[in-house]
Amino acid sequence: MAMRFDGRVAIVTGAGGGLGREHALALARRGARVVVNDLGGARDGSGGSATAAEAVVAEIEAAGGEAMANAASVTDFAAVQAMVDAAMARWGRIDILVNNAGVLRDKTFAKMELEDFRFVVDVHLMGAVNCTKAVWDHMREAGYGRIVMTTSSSGLYGNFGQSNYGAAKMALVGLMQTLSIEGAKNDIRVNCLAPTAHTRMTEDLGARLPLELLGPEMVTPGLLYLVSDEAPSRCILAAGAGGFERAYVTLTQGAWIAGEDAPEQVAARFAEISDRAGEIVPEMGAAQGMTELTKAQAAHKG
Repeated sequence: MAMRFDGRVAIVTGAGGGLGREHALALARRGARVVVNDLGGARDGSGGSATAAEAVVAEIEAAGGEAMANAASVTDFAAVQAMVDAAMARWGRIDILVNNAGVLRDKTFAKMELEDFRFVVDVHLMGAVNCTKAVWDHMREAGYGRIVMTTSSSGLYGNFGQSNYGAAKMALVGLMQTLSIEGAKNDIRVNCLAPTAHTRMTEDLGARLPLELLGPEMVTPGLLYLVSDEAPSRCILAAGAGGFERAYVTLTQGAWIAGEDAPEQVAARFAEISDRAGEIVPEMGAAQGMTELTKAQAAHKG
């Protein structure tokens, strides 16, 4: 059965181009009414214009879909709230939020100004927080919600020159982990998407990438699943060039160590501590403490 979104209302941020545009167009093709949000600024976040969002809305409407353009900065909660209010006034519901808006200000940490660090974190992390906060109560009252945070391999695994971007993108994973727990009773499913695609954000890497394989449209099928009725929750889905993988934050079985020579034991047994055999994916943060207490209790009994 084809995946459809008839009757659903979706907000996609950063939807004036690249991944966001593909997400918005695909949702609209499958029946969703879409708020196309885009500040219309440069890649570093400067400037702004509604033109990009309006162009995507025009595409959707020309194909027979429904959409509305919005040029709010995701860093401005009042503007984000006004966007949500406008969508509620027009369509009476918000089912899907795709936090896709982003900027880049790449430099090595040694050369990076703190303002550039703050700004990137503000857009990626606080932008997602602002948008999610604005829709959260509507989704709770409806007993339904699908939210996707756009993370990145730069956050999951690191990337030279992207300490600000990587920190923000990994923070979104932490946000997703907790919101998926808090939203479960109201069927609000929260996931992360880690895309690999050639967009304006990655144009500097062009000479090193097979661009013909990395169209943003190759990522969007994963996004559609993450916002569907059948969506999982608390998933980190990686996608690019038609490949789909799942990333996990895991915990090894480790070792119990105590005593005056504990630091030396940690050093001597670090390979044992790092052994991934039997590692787990904790259901919540308390699992770490329980794992450690279990080892301690077993050691004292023995």
